Amino acid sequence: MAEPAFLLHRRPYRETSALVDLLTLEQGRIRAVAHGGQRPGSKSRQRLQPFTPLFVAWRGERELKRLTLMESRGQTALLVGEGLLCGLYANEIATRLLPLELPAQEVFAFYGALLEALPTPSRRALALRRFEWALLDTLGAAPRFCTPAGGALDPQERYRFDAESRAFVPAERGIEGRALRYLNQGDWEPEGLASALKAVMRAALAPHLGHRALRSRELMLDLARRRALSPPRS
Repeated sequence: MAEPAFLLHRRPYRETSALVDLLTLEQGRIRAVAHGGQRPGSKSRQRLQPFTPLFVAWRGERELKRLTLMESRGQTALLVGEGLLCGLYANEIATRLLPLELPAQEVFAFYGALLEALPTPSRRALALRRFEWALLDTLGAAPRFCTPAGGALDPQERYRFDAESRAFVPAERGIEGRALRYLNQGDWEPEGLASALKAVMRAALAPHLGHRALRSRELMLDLARRRALSPPRS
């Protein structure tokens, strides 16, 4: 039976095939061989594009599947500049964090919402944070907005995220307890919370991403540097 999916990553495999990581609605991340996926002009190659809603089917009981169906189910999200880099970042962290065949319906839903938001600059950051949270929640690694012992956070205190307990401990240069308590309420809309939310997500993701640098983050930093060096427009 065909299942909704998105392409997360594709690389050459043998002569004309491609090895792909897909985010699927029911099975989470799967890895499969797309025969002809690297052959110029093949339908498989044309359809297997990032940010394109797909229907896919596969065969195989082991970790490496064989795709038997690849059909488009909608328009490719047209992403450029920072929006494109944010999309590549989402693909990269999903590929690195999600174990194969771990059901991740919430991740799939927030990924679709993210693609709708990325073309609009004002919507990007919040949609990305919600996608990151869905990933952490699926992994059982979402932050707990409390002390390691389960106590309430003091709004006048500052805290840092403690990866071992997934909670927060006092830190002189940490995040304001007031902001963390707002985040705990689930209202992430106020602009003043954006930096605190980003800091929490980055700290919570770091232990799971390891020390290997994110290629998409390097590209984002490079874009920021080039923008800073560009002469102002008259």
